[in-house]
Amino acid sequence: MSDLKTRFDEAVSYIQNAEGDFKPSNELKLEFYALYKQATEGDVSGKRPGMMDFVGRAKYDAWEKVKGTSSEEAMQKYIDKLESLK
Repeated sequence: MSDLKTRFDEAVSYIQNAEGDFKPSNELKLEFYALYKQATEGDVSGKRPGMMDFVGRAKYDAWEKVKGTSSEEAMQKYIDKLESLK
C-alpha cells in the first residue's frame, strides 16, 4: 500500500504542478478530481449542488460516477490515467 500511496502522491503532485505541454480538458480535470476525492475521502456524500452551481454540480456528478470504488483502486486508476497521457 505504501508504494501505491507514494506513486499516487507523486502523480497528484505532477498534476498540480503541471506546466508546459500538459493542458488537460475540463472533462479530464473532472476525472482526475473524482478519482482523487474517491481515493482520499471515499464515496461522495451530501446533497447534489443546485442548478446554478455549475462547477460544484459537475464535480459532484463526476465523483458520484466512481462511487463504490475502493481507495486503492481509485489511486491506481489515477496513476494509470496520468501514465496513459504522458
